[in-house]
Amino acid sequence: VPHTFRVNWWGSRGQRESITTDENPTVLSHLRPGTEYSISVCTVLQSSGLESDPVCTTVCTEPSAPERLRVEEVRSRSVRLLWDPPTKMEGVSYTFSITYTCDGEEPREQTTGASSNTADLCDLSPGVEYSFSVCTELHTGGRSSACSTRARTQPSGPGRVKATDVRSRSVTLCWERPVSMEGVSYMIHIIYSCEGEEPRSEIISPETTTAVLSDLRPGMEYTFNITTVLPNNSFSRASTARVRTKTILDELVCELGLEQHLKNKLTLSMVLEIDGETLTDESIQSLKSLPWCFLRRLMMVNMTARSVSCATKVDTASQTEDSFLDTLFTPQGNSNEVNPLDLLTAVFLCSDGFLQQEMVLKMSMCQFSVPLLLPKGDAQQLGSSSLSKSQILNQVLSNPQQYHDTFVHRNMVCGDTPRKISNGLVEISWYLPCGNRNIDIFSEPVAITNLRGDLSDFQTQYSFLCRTSAAVFVFCDDFGTDWNLLGSPHSQARLFLVSDSQSRSFNKDDFRRRVSEFQLQHSNIIMKGPQMNDSEFVNKLCLAISDLLKGNLSKISVEQMSVVAHEFGIPVDEDYMSCQRGKQMADAITAKISEIPEYKEKMLPLQGTTWKQLAKLEKEECRLKNAGEKNIEMYKSELSEQKQKLREQQGAHGISEPMSCFISAMSGSTEERAYFLKWMRINLDHLSRKKLSSLREKYKEECQNSSENKERIAELDQQISSCSLGVEHFLREMGQLYESACSLPEGHTFRQKMQRLPWLCAELLLEGFPLELVDGDASNIPLQWVTQVLKELHCRTQYKIRVVTVLGVQSTGKSTLLNTMFGVQFAVSSGRCTRGAFMLLIRVKEDFKGSLDVIASWRLTQKG
Repeated sequence: VPHTFRVNWWGSRGQRESITTDENPTVLSHLRPGTEYSISVCTVLQSSGLESDPVCTTVCTEPSAPERLRVEEVRSRSVRLLWDPPTKMEGVSYTFSITYTCDGEEPREQTTGASSNTADLCDLSPGVEYSFSVCTELHTGGRSSACSTRARTQPSGPGRVKATDVRSRSVTLCWERPVSMEGVSYMIHIIYSCEGEEPRSEIISPETTTAVLSDLRPGMEYTFNITTVLPNNSFSRASTARVRTKTILDELVCELGLEQHLKNKLTLSMVLEIDGETLTDESIQSLKSLPWCFLRRLMMVNMTARSVSCATKVDTASQTEDSFLDTLFTPQGNSNEVNPLDLLTAVFLCSDGFLQQEMVLKMSMCQFSVPLLLPKGDAQQLGSSSLSKSQILNQVLSNPQQYHDTFVHRNMVCGDTPRKISNGLVEISWYLPCGNRNIDIFSEPVAITNLRGDLSDFQTQYSFLCRTSAAVFVFCDDFGTDWNLLGSPHSQARLFLVSDSQSRSFNKDDFRRRVSEFQLQHSNIIMKGPQMNDSEFVNKLCLAISDLLKGNLSKISVEQMSVVAHEFGIPVDEDYMSCQRGKQMADAITAKISEIPEYKEKMLPLQGTTWKQLAKLEKEECRLKNAGEKNIEMYKSELSEQKQKLREQQGAHGISEPMSCFISAMSGSTEERAYFLKWMRINLDHLSRKKLSSLREKYKEECQNSSENKERIAELDQQISSCSLGVEHFLREMGQLYESACSLPEGHTFRQKMQRLPWLCAELLLEGFPLELVDGDASNIPLQWVTQVLKELHCRTQYKIRVVTVLGVQSTGKSTLLNTMFGVQFAVSSGRCTRGAFMLLIRVKEDFKGSLDVIASWRLTQKG
């Protein structure tokens, strides 16, 4: 029977559509995706058009799929996906289903609403490639086809980057391993740079978590960015660290254990403290012990002070013959070696002015050159010289029979160790003739300075030396460098050229050109020729200096050099404000002194005749030699009355203006007080030296030639005592002021004012200043004064003290012994009797108190 099929369908919106077809099956098109349709099919006879009962069903079309799935953002633990929404899905309720997986993991799903076309997928593994698919899902469970893409998560970055070792030219970095990167192939990429420098990079294998980055610039801030890099060049977020490299000075002082003393300077009292190393002479095992060994030896005026080095031990017994022979021909670097000049420079830069002054004093006593200008940095050399400038200078300053290493040179212990911070150091040393032409090298005193390092890097120092020197000797064999630097506009000195024609770097043509440029006279060229040995060359140099001395040379004192230093912007230690204030206070007192005996009588009257009479009365109170037939108690009463009258006479003098100024200066800050006392000592020594030099010479002659003329010797001794004026006389006057005040009633104003004096003196003891215990001129002890000072000291410290006393006859070196043993500063005087007893306090280091069972030690020396 001929027939067709009528298909009717309608969606949720109610719009009905129909088609007639003879095909079975048939395709219905132009339907809306994700929509539920009702469909009916019936048979229609072609002849009559009759329809059968319809067959009905319900169908939901598949939703349309999202389009253009892409990765918007990739991180190590998350990915953000973005897609275009499906088309023709208006009015249809649906969601998006996201499926993602990687090798070795079960697929995971995540659903998001139709209103969003993005998804953040978290908790992913870093550095892994994932496949992502997104489909549209209806509430009935129907799904569209999937839209897919692939992406690799970022690697996780290194964590907690820190610098474990910072040096001047290298930094050691340490970081935590990237997390959850097991099984992932990666490398560590380090990019670093500083201002004014192109970035540099290093690739590090993942097996290590440290890296040493070298060839850096000292004293610069570097930025280090560390990332994890995958084979496809994707990289993690950077872990960043900013590190400032140490200056070469900072690095060296850190190696020497002096880093805290760049700001908190070393003091003399610190150096004199007693510890375990003070009592032993064991070999030095570490760099941190070098400065202290150097200082201890120097304070004891030990000539080997500069020859300090760490002990090194090479086990040759276990070496094979080949390895042993190899070491003989291989340069052996030692990281535990420090050039003596670097050690000296570091210690000076870490010391306060008082320790520096004491070091210079001890160095001059050892006949070492001393620093004149301290350096700031490091540099290379102008040209080169095969001649050891310092060693030649040592030969110039030494007699042939008595060679002495005044300047450090390359053949000394560690002298060939490369210098780090001492380039730019200017040393000075003096040659003083004795008056014997057969021995004297030069007929006049000569000061020789030595500039270390490259002249081109230290133009300020060079210009300073040109202004302050009579002649400048330049040692160089290589004349191919920029020699215009030698033409300093500030030069007032004759220029001498010192060279070795046998040096490999010597070039005749360059040499001729430089001589012509500077128009040097023949006498200003000192050349070591092929047939000349060192002795002949040194003699040639000495002759040039001797010829200079015969001319009319400009001369300048060290004090005048400070004026020139200011012109070149070179800071001078005396410019320090506390130093200047101390100097002003000292000058205010000493400027009014003309004749010392008269000054002592008028301005320091309490320690004169009255005090000596009191001393005799106190001795008589103990001895009672002159009591005769008198009643003892009555005699003691008479002596007491006489003492009271003498104390009243002392009190009538009051406080002189200089003593008032002295006590006022002593009451200032610790630093100003120290500078004040130092300037007082310098000024008073200068005043006393004018008269004492001739008196001491006469005293020495009388003692040697006519020791039986005791009256003349006693007279000279009294004159020396009268013309001597030092800080101890002012401190003695303080003691007498206190003793005089103690005889007054308790509430007396003057007595109240003097109560602070023992406290001030106790402060001096704690600062390492010697205190007079026995007045040698009066042969007496100001008992109340000394007692109260010691009480104040005990209240301040509660110290348990051990006493060391040295007794001996005149001029047997008692003070010198203590000064050498402990590096202290007891006054010494050869050829006359320095009467009295002095005491000085030396601290014991905290970690050594238990060993000695004391925390301080008295050093007493009995003079006379």
